[in-house]
Amino acid sequence: MVDVIKLGIRRSARNKPLLPDPAPREVKYTLISVDDHLMEPPHTFEGRLPARFRDRTPRVVETEEGHQVWAIDGQPYFQVGFMCVAGRPREDQRLEPARFDEIRAGCYDVDARIRDMDIGGVYASVHFPSGVTGFGGHLFSKFDDPEFGLACVRAWNDWLHEEWYGKHPDRIIPLGITYLTDAKAGAEEIYRNARRGFKAVTIPEQPHRIGLPSVFSPHWEPIVRACAETGTVLNLHVGSAGFADMPAGAPILELGATLFGPMAISSAAEWLWSGYPARYPELKIAMSEGGIGWPAMLMDRLDNIMARSGYGSGWPDPHNSPTEVLKRNFWFAMIDDASTICTRYRIGVENILCESDYPHGDGTWPDTQQVLEKVLGALPAEEIRLITHGNAARLYNHPLPAIVRP
Repeated sequence: MVDVIKLGIRRSARNKPLLPDPAPREVKYTLISVDDHLMEPPHTFEGRLPARFRDRTPRVVETEEGHQVWAIDGQPYFQVGFMCVAGRPREDQRLEPARFDEIRAGCYDVDARIRDMDIGGVYASVHFPSGVTGFGGHLFSKFDDPEFGLACVRAWNDWLHEEWYGKHPDRIIPLGITYLTDAKAGAEEIYRNARRGFKAVTIPEQPHRIGLPSVFSPHWEPIVRACAETGTVLNLHVGSAGFADMPAGAPILELGATLFGPMAISSAAEWLWSGYPARYPELKIAMSEGGIGWPAMLMDRLDNIMARSGYGSGWPDPHNSPTEVLKRNFWFAMIDDASTICTRYRIGVENILCESDYPHGDGTWPDTQQVLEKVLGALPAEEIRLITHGNAARLYNHPLPAIVRP
């Protein structure tokens, strides 16, 4: 039986049903998308928590207003259909609590996701968690009962490994979450996942903004070390610590979405100056959904403060400059970035990745191949290969198909 709760949120009627499946798009490139999203199905946590937590298992409940939301210990959390706009009519692409039947099955069913990847011409994909985890996994780390929080983290990772990644290991690049309040426990989870094939982990890109220690704290040392030692990519998704700070009266959605690039440059600069990349040459950091309009600007500024202004005297690496470490340890993901692809040699062609952002509002599905062709089509073939799949395959150690394009 589905529990019924009352949120007091009016539910507007859906205007139209989901759009029919689009025709599969022409595939010109072997494409690895390093930033897509999933919605956890209602059974995600069932049977995956220790017996003592069985009555507290996170579950989907129905509200009196007709919403389906996640509830943990009786507390409702993010809406089920947050930002799942793929395949919905434009007038229905709204931000509000939703029901599973109002979003494409590819959001929460892995077999349907593979079909949608085929429609859009995506060979392999990295999938980030949704609001039930706090997006970057931080929700479970903030529970008053740390044992319960860690159990939820482990259960989510077990579900991803067994059901999502396990069914299609050639198509899904497994990204996990970890426990953040206790970094030693978080590191152990990264080691556990690495032993069974996980290639990445995500944490909030600016943890201080959600009450966690800043990246300048030694708190994060065990997690960073675990990533470096296992080759686990540290994926930092812009917005996983919330929108940028807003002045009073600002249009939150519109301004927040506009500022993804500035948030990305702030996050990358903070992680760079934290000293972790300098101390851990093997650390791999992927910046998600920030585009590539800012890395060249950041590099120019770094070179300036090291060579002329004298502001960079605290840089901890005597052998490698900040720009060199940025190119060694960081990768940057683009959705389209038509006007800034010209900066690729400054950034490093080998540091650029691509993403489709399915099923979110920024997403290019089902036309991802065509969008990328407009941006990359005039580039040399070897550069196209690197950006569309070569860089990602090396970064995540993911096998490519027998035949690659172009």
